[in-house]
Amino acid sequence: MTDILCRDPNTVMRLARLGSMHQSRLSFMRVLTRRMARDEWRFEQTAFDIDETGQGHAVYTAHGPERSYSLIAFAHDLPAEKRSDRVIAEAWDATFTLFDGVPDTQDIERLSQNIPLQEAGRVSGSELSVSRANRSVRLWEHVVSALAVGQQPSAEQIDAVGYLMRTTAVYGSGKLGAADREMIAERPEFRAPFQVEMLSVYLTRWFVTDLVQYMANCRAKSEGKTAAKLAPELARSMGIGNSTGLGMAPFLLNHPVLFNNWIAAREKAIQAVRNIEQAHTDEIALFRTLIDRSKITIADWRSEHPIQIQKLSALRTDIEEITSYLNVQTLAGAKPWNALYCWAEETLSPEGQEWIASLMLEPYGGIVDGFAEDMSADNTATFRIAGAMTIGDLRRILCDVYTWAIGTNWQAPENKARAWYVSEEKLEPRLGERFEEPIEEYEQPLAPGRDAAMLYQALAHWPDDAQVADFLLRHSEHRHVLRRAQIVGRAPYAEIRDNTISDRVLPIDMLRCKLAFFGATKFDPRSDRWVRICMYGNAPLPTELTAENAEYWVFPELQEVPA
Repeated sequence: MTDILCRDPNTVMRLARLGSMHQSRLSFMRVLTRRMARDEWRFEQTAFDIDETGQGHAVYTAHGPERSYSLIAFAHDLPAEKRSDRVIAEAWDATFTLFDGVPDTQDIERLSQNIPLQEAGRVSGSELSVSRANRSVRLWEHVVSALAVGQQPSAEQIDAVGYLMRTTAVYGSGKLGAADREMIAERPEFRAPFQVEMLSVYLTRWFVTDLVQYMANCRAKSEGKTAAKLAPELARSMGIGNSTGLGMAPFLLNHPVLFNNWIAAREKAIQAVRNIEQAHTDEIALFRTLIDRSKITIADWRSEHPIQIQKLSALRTDIEEITSYLNVQTLAGAKPWNALYCWAEETLSPEGQEWIASLMLEPYGGIVDGFAEDMSADNTATFRIAGAMTIGDLRRILCDVYTWAIGTNWQAPENKARAWYVSEEKLEPRLGERFEEPIEEYEQPLAPGRDAAMLYQALAHWPDDAQVADFLLRHSEHRHVLRRAQIVGRAPYAEIRDNTISDRVLPIDMLRCKLAFFGATKFDPRSDRWVRICMYGNAPLPTELTAENAEYWVFPELQEVPA
């Protein structure tokens, strides 16, 4: 039987499909919890010096096989009028850094003068990340007040929000003077992407759980009462929130090799599972169980945004189709996962197809998990243009990757209606209306399709045997997109094969794709330009983490039916 190939980039790399991706075994949060459990990391709270007003610092240390890392958290008593999730905010409910090792008194003193200031402060190579978070004010007050009078908070209110604090930024990779990625990239625990940031958020969640309990204890004590201890299942159900806007969308365009490696790892994993000749009984049983557990997430998934409402409606219809399919199909035939995928491709919406594609990977950690080691990227080599490449070879790449762009009428206003720029006032990425705002001269190079089409036209009269070095001597304005084309020639999943400046572009598709690789679920767009998520909801807390619960925590447990 012929081997199944990886899916065509022309199918995978369309924005509508990228914006329909789901978390998987290769998502960065799950990569981290698996590794920490497998390597038997040890966790301890090494400081908690916070007063009754909620001000002070705490330290949480994670001990790996070879190194230790400490989250240093600074808690603040923030007036309501200063609370803002904007990147230009100057004060937060809590600020954090992930420290390389175990800090001493001098480290904490130095960092106390800088971390609360965030961008206005400076850190050193001993710090791996810098972050900040704000409370979800209503849920925070509900939990504190309920515990303070000896009661458990409402599970329904917790489920409606999902988190006590939401991060407004988690910076790594050299930001504000923190350690560059190259300094830690070869450490096994950080080889997969964004593991520093995921560890920071994981430990932040522990701190937040401790802080809300402490504040409830303080309130109860001031009233002569004894606070209830937050039930473990309620503590576990809460993650860390995050509101992600346009600032994240250009990341996928600006890191083509890294993006390729993320997508390629997932596509190779899907290919490997589709090529499995027979599924064992226990693998089929696990898949069916996780389908049912995932249905709980989808049933609870809420959004008020019309685009997401439509997608959720399609996904719930897809679930009915999948249920009917699995009621008939035993998955015991030849290449059952390929048969399931092909059926999904013909029957389901892109949302349902990508849901099934991710779930198919779950029973096969031994096959799939190793692909996480290939998801990082060293971009150094890709910035060197291969000047000896012939125009003919370049033209073939353009025709393969950018056919859709070459065939687009870039003079039509609707095809270039928008422009990416950075706002001067707030220093945030923006997507503006080209014909309504004076922004064109500030446009960022985030329309590779248009630029590739212009390059293709500029090559029209150049012979196939000429070299690109000669072309660039005369047309240096095409240097950036020519480099990009050469990258995509080696990395087929590096390029989004859609128009990123049209009047129909939805930046939330790019946000959804990146956040799915982080491991987020229940995406809740608040516009076509920002989305709210929750991270580590239902994950075991560090003190609970074991090999048994580190794997499938992202799927809600099935409720036992009373006899």
